[in-house]
Order: sequence, then structure tokens, then C-alpha cells
Amino acid sequence: MKKNVVLIANPVSGGMDKAEIITATALYAAKEGFDYFLYETTGKEDDKKIKEIYNTLKPERIIIAGGDGTIKLVVEALAKVDVVFGILPAGSANGLATDLNLPKTLEENLYICFHGDYIELDIVEINGKKCLHLSDLGLNATLIKNYENNAVHGKLGYALQVINTLIDMEDPFLTTINVNGKKKEYLAQMIVIANSRKYGTGVTINPNGLMNDGKFELVIIKNLDWFVFGKIITGNLPLDVNDIEIISTNNAIIQNDRPVSFQIDGEYCGLESKLIISISNQKMKVAMAN
Repeated sequence: MKKNVVLIANPVSGGMDKAEIITATALYAAKEGFDYFLYETTGKEDDKKIKEIYNTLKPERIIIAGGDGTIKLVVEALAKVDVVFGILPAGSANGLATDLNLPKTLEENLYICFHGDYIELDIVEINGKKCLHLSDLGLNATLIKNYENNAVHGKLGYALQVINTLIDMEDPFLTTINVNGKKKEYLAQMIVIANSRKYGTGVTINPNGLMNDGKFELVIIKNLDWFVFGKIITGNLPLDVNDIEIISTNNAIIQNDRPVSFQIDGEYCGLESKLIISISNQKMKVAMAN
């Protein structure tokens, strides 16, 4: 009996044509003896359609061609389903794929998607929303907002918004962090809620983080002048407690003195004054290299 595999592709993610990925996946499935089904997202009721596809086909694996936003869409749609996800990175933000050290070539990734063993990743819940990778308050979330609102995209657009965001950087915000009943105040430029180590750009923000240890890290960046920012983006995260402090926990409450820009997995979510954060009971099974 043949096994079903579904490819869910986001045709617009990353501004790249997915035709090569779609064709290669179909050919690989045929070669390996799988029945192959394709669904391309449209931005309209995708979660409902993805659920219907799963309930009808009961695929052994679901392969996702897109970036972090597409992965999040599929995982949220199938929140109560026990299935292994394969990732073909093809978005403007591929943070999860970067952190999983997935290969660069399509052929290698296809093998992993179809045959690789899997790892069960933690999922973080923030104010009832799921975070698979990295969320943050403050400067980087403002950068994402500025990038989304800017006509120039790609690496140039990102670089321009880094400069503009740093020039217009707001004063630090006062925040109270409650971890297991213990409260501490900080003046912060940015707080990262990290379920992994790296941003999609490859920048390490949480050097000791693990994606399957039942915990997340709060990376509190107290000083983010040009020097510290330069060290971060060149991969030299300063661990001086005067600049950065890291807390590992399975739950936390963050209360700010004013609304601050907030993003989840590369998607700007508006201004937030309070975040309630915990590890979800749900896990995400992702195919990995054997």
C-alpha cells in the first residue's frame, strides 16, 4: 500500500518561484513510491483547507515549502495532529531551517523530508499565540515593522531599515519580569523570547539554547549601542551581564511600563505591554538528517 505525502507550498514566500521545488518533490515522491499531493496556499482559509486535506488523506508526512510564517501556519492548522513535518526552506525568513542546520541543496533536503528521522521541538505560547522559533519586544520588532512597511525588500531593504531603526531608536523601556514568582526589573532595549539559537540571518542570539529541552530563554538586551549591535550581527554575542542577561525557564510574565513593538517568528504583531509565556503541551515533529 502506497503512503501519502503532502507538499504545502507558499507561492509568494521569499519572492521566489516554487516551480522547481514543486516539480522536484513530485518526481522524488514518484521515485520513492509515495502518492503525492500538492496544496498551494492562497491566503484565504488556508488553515481550514489544510485540516481538510489532512483529514482526507492522513499523510505520513507533510512537507512545507516556505519560510517561518508558512511553517507556523501549517503547524497551527494541524495543532492536534501527530504527523512529521519536512521543511524545504523557501521564504524571506528561514530561521527554523537555519537553526536545524538543514542542508543547502534541494536534493539533500528532499531525502530528509521523506526519510529522515525526526526531532520533537518545543512550542512556546505567548499570549495564546504559538511561537516556533524567536519572538522579541523592542528594537528588532520595530525593524520588522519598518521592513514590512517599506517598498524596498530583500537584503538591501533590510540593511536600509537596520540603519533607519538604529538612528530612530527609542529610549529603553522599563520592564518587570516574573519567573516562577520571582520578580526583577530591567531597563531594556530589547527582550528576545528564544526557543532556538539563531535568527534567520544566521545571527546567534541565544548561544546555549536547545529546541527540545522543555524550556525557552529570555535574552534581555540592556544596552544596544552601535558597538554592541555590531558585535551581535557579526556573531559575537557579548555576554557581559551589563549588556545582556539570559534567563532559562518554562514560564514567565513580562510587564512593560509602556506598549512596545512585538513580533512572533518574523511577523509584526503590534504593541504589547504584557506577555504571558509558557511551554505548550504540543510538540512539533520535524524531519532531521539521520
